[in-house]
Amino acid sequence: MNTILIGLYIACELIANVTASKPVQIGGIVVPAAIFIYTLTFTLIDLINESMGKQGARKVILAAFIANILLAAYAQFTVLLPPASFYSGQEAYASVLGNTPRIVFASLTAYLISSLIDAEIFAFWRSRIRGPKWARVLVSNAVSTWVDSVVFITFAFYSVMPVWPLIKGQYAVKMAITLVSIPLIYLVRSHRGEMKKDS
Repeated sequence: MNTILIGLYIACELIANVTASKPVQIGGIVVPAAIFIYTLTFTLIDLINESMGKQGARKVILAAFIANILLAAYAQFTVLLPPASFYSGQEAYASVLGNTPRIVFASLTAYLISSLIDAEIFAFWRSRIRGPKWARVLVSNAVSTWVDSVVFITFAFYSVMPVWPLIKGQYAVKMAITLVSIPLIYLVRSHRGEMKKDS
């Protein structure tokens, strides 16, 4: 189960950084297209924290950080490579992946700050306050997703569009997705219990 959680976490991080440059409007809320998959990373890192501890969560955060740097570097490399003579999509390709380094920089800055805050709050709540797991996830995500929204949107879109509506919209959607994803905690807990019985 740990391997699946780690794989999903890193995959969500990478997918989010490729899709974040497109703002989308849902009703009256404008958010980056990546928000739906990126929000899952906060619950996933809480599940990893629950399963592997704070040090394990930090190692996974570092692995995802390195994977994102590789994504940004290689995306820029492929944009700079000369296209084949028959390829007509260079401009579209560059417009999508050419923004990746800027998006990744904003994302990594927000990611490092918010993920470490999330891991610290979750671990503190588990060891000192205790209480139900859903409360740990809700509190840690409420703080870390706000920090992430402010830092990411400011760095990624400050010179392109008004950031405050994006920050508010992103935070509202992230918290809604967090609430929906909370049952994952109990699914993982149930699976771990079954594995212990089988061993």
